[in-house]
Amino acid sequence: MRHLLRILIIGVFLAIGSPICARAFFDTYPKNPKIDVINYVFKLELSDTTDEIIGEATVDVRFLADGIGELRLDLTNADNALNGKGMSVSRVIRDGKSVEYRHEDNALSVKLPTVSRANQREKFTIFYRGIPATGLKIANNKYGDRTFFSDNWPDKGRNWLPTVDHPSDKAMCEFIVTAPSHYQVVSNGLKIEETDLPGNKRRTHWKQGVPIASWLYVLGVARFAVQYSDEFEGKSIQTWVYYQDRDKGFYDFDLVTKKALAFYSDAIGPFSYEKLANIQSNSVSGGMEAASAILYSENSVVGDRNTRWRNVVIHEIAHQWFGNSVTEKDWDEVWLSEGFATYFTLLFIEHQYGRDEFVEGLRSSKRSVDAFYLKNPNYRLIHDNLKDMNDVTTSQIYQKGSWTLHMLRGVVGTENFWKGIRAYYRQYRDSHATVADFRRVMEDVSGKDLATFFDQWLFKPGTLKYKGNWSFDASTKQVAITLDQVQTEGSLFKMPVQIAVYYTGQTNPQMQSFQADARSNVFSINVSGEPEKVILDPDMWLLMDADFKKKE
Repeated sequence: MRHLLRILIIGVFLAIGSPICARAFFDTYPKNPKIDVINYVFKLELSDTTDEIIGEATVDVRFLADGIGELRLDLTNADNALNGKGMSVSRVIRDGKSVEYRHEDNALSVKLPTVSRANQREKFTIFYRGIPATGLKIANNKYGDRTFFSDNWPDKGRNWLPTVDHPSDKAMCEFIVTAPSHYQVVSNGLKIEETDLPGNKRRTHWKQGVPIASWLYVLGVARFAVQYSDEFEGKSIQTWVYYQDRDKGFYDFDLVTKKALAFYSDAIGPFSYEKLANIQSNSVSGGMEAASAILYSENSVVGDRNTRWRNVVIHEIAHQWFGNSVTEKDWDEVWLSEGFATYFTLLFIEHQYGRDEFVEGLRSSKRSVDAFYLKNPNYRLIHDNLKDMNDVTTSQIYQKGSWTLHMLRGVVGTENFWKGIRAYYRQYRDSHATVADFRRVMEDVSGKDLATFFDQWLFKPGTLKYKGNWSFDASTKQVAITLDQVQTEGSLFKMPVQIAVYYTGQTNPQMQSFQADARSNVFSINVSGEPEKVILDPDMWLLMDADFKKKE
């Protein structure tokens, strides 16, 4: 559903308080900050005769404190409620010896032989098998060919991989896949082995050397046409599409990928991963930003480089910086991923295609925000102890989230905004961040207290509505401005408001900014003569509705 939501949201472009530091928002996942998984090695056997997978997962973990007695991993149990699907564990070993474990309630708990010491490093290997209930889609593609594609978002990886299935724990990963030899295999990172085996099988080994969250682990197994189309800073740009879609797919994905990589790398900071592969799949409806290996709907390949799918590609590449490299520490703050990727899609569009497309994207986003608000007036962007993972994302996370970043840029200034973005990425690259972390960085670079801004746009519901008028007094050569906040739900907003005074025959207006923070606000502007018109928010920095006109 999230993938379909994303394509609908990005398609919109194409029609073209209390201080937050006092709040604690944590989803209900049973986190253990005293454990850090360093690396996973997943050895998987796939077959054409059964949907059962045979797995062997080696977990390299560091215990960060004394006294820990077990390692908890997520792994869905085989269950009658899932029609027998799910995973069954047969053995867990450490140093070649079996260790005790429990596999119940979709959690695998491995007992340590002795309680841990701080910084102790251990490896455990888990032997398991089963038919995935979800998370790994084993099905025919649109051409009737059997395929295997991951679909881990947001916490479905546990249905086929034993992991800490939460963004708070990032780890490197390796996939060593044995499958019938008529398939090619793609995954995160670099391919370090491809070996034909007896019995018409092939072993393929991919290795991701940068830590990422578990939902970003990717696997694609199909009959692909593969193009190594270009390089970016010595890193391969690749296209993997169904062999039947070779010409269309190579044409569609070749246009924008390198340009987006170059823009984001220059504007934000270095691209973290070993390659960038665009992959056609049947496991997503829109796009899925898996690190270094992005999945797109099988229907995305049409051969006409249309704007709709072009913008999906831009969005998923933006995620390589925000969501993938800088990852939200908690599902409650998914805005740090989706709001960012949505706004940075627009920023690339402005850079590559011009201001008009950027502005149309903002307008389209606002229409989406307004429609959502009418049905969900109490919705806020930062969740409060999220319990149902079906509620992780909504259109509001994307579109109002994007607008919130745009307004922040308006408040701190474009130069400070980019300075803060680069500092934020530099500090939290390949790690985690919280909204409080981001706010702190933006306050440092701008010298502004942003507590109210973040609180009113992220932690509270509501919408901003103005009603007002202007009049000219020839005797004083002043324009009088009346501007009221007229929203009936929620709190008053404290935001700077730009006003532009246009004179007849002049193209550059006289600009002035005010804080219209009260229910009723009155301002005056000294002018050189009678204005032709007075415009509220001429540069479109505010997410608002306004009824503002000349006083009769």
